[in-house]
Amino acid sequence: MRPASQDKIAHGGEGRESKPAGEPRDRRDSRWDAHRAQRRQELVDATLAAVGKHGAGVGMEEIAAEAGTSKTVVYRHFADRAELHVAVCNRVASQLLPKLREAIESNAQPRHMVAAAIETYLAFVEADPELYRFVVHPPQPDRPDPLTSLADLVGEQAAAAVSVALQQSGRDVAAAAPWGHGVVGLVRSAADWWLRAERPMLRSELAAHLTELAWSGLSTIGTHPQEEK
Repeated sequence: MRPASQDKIAHGGEGRESKPAGEPRDRRDSRWDAHRAQRRQELVDATLAAVGKHGAGVGMEEIAAEAGTSKTVVYRHFADRAELHVAVCNRVASQLLPKLREAIESNAQPRHMVAAAIETYLAFVEADPELYRFVVHPPQPDRPDPLTSLADLVGEQAAAAVSVALQQSGRDVAAAAPWGHGVVGLVRSAADWWLRAERPMLRSELAAHLTELAWSGLSTIGTHPQEEK
């Protein structure tokens, strides 16, 4: 039988007894929640720093050392590596998605919109290849969650933009999700190759090639259905 303290850690507990449902929370609970949220953000910061030092394959020991603590403490705040990975993805997404949104919304021409979004994504890849590798390759692929990986979050953003374009053209928006995620998959696969091949071409050249390929399929978005007949 495991000690009670280990059971609490394994289940994400903090060594405190939970209050019965419906019982009012006191100020100590609120302060603890704030402390726990702050500590989680600090551990995400430490993970980003550890990835910068040790690469995408960084271990939990190295993350804990960067945070100046132990793995046991890390697991008090994150149930496992997969949950920590989700938190890091959310942090990166909170920085990348506004840039993608700005790139899309700052261009009136659909082709320029696609080009700007692809360029923005590739700029993120080039700026920190190890962080990119860390966030797009989850530690437990058998536990998928539609909105926890960066690729899925970016795919949702792309799908939303495609949906608006389809609506404005009077077309069926059912294609928005597969097209949006498809373009992201295209760019991600090419970005993975680009890094593995040690960047055999300039980022701008890769972006131009991907824009040309993606636009070959997306160029019909601005066409009214009757014009295709």
